[in-house]
Amino acid sequence: MTVNMHTAKTQLSQLIARAEEGEDVVIARNGKPAVRLVPAEQPSSGEGRIPLGTLRNKLKLPEDWEERWREMDAEIEEAMLNGAVFPGASDAPANTSN
Repeated sequence: MTVNMHTAKTQLSQLIARAEEGEDVVIARNGKPAVRLVPAEQPSSGEGRIPLGTLRNKLKLPEDWEERWREMDAEIEEAMLNGAVFPGASDAPANTSN
């Protein structure tokens, strides 16, 4: 299908839909083909993600990493409860509904 520039301006949404459906859509200027509408390539669902297992055997954790993690977790919790992280949070009533 070839359409002139004026038609393309007024019916762009419909022309894009037709191109997405696989129809060959050409826009002409002064009767001469100028551009062709083609659907853009869709990125794959996993594009930009690191596949599982990529870092296996590449990260070296200290033997006591779990203990260090628990210590850091406790320090963060204490800082939050004392208002060091969220000032005023220690003034808020505790949520006991859980």
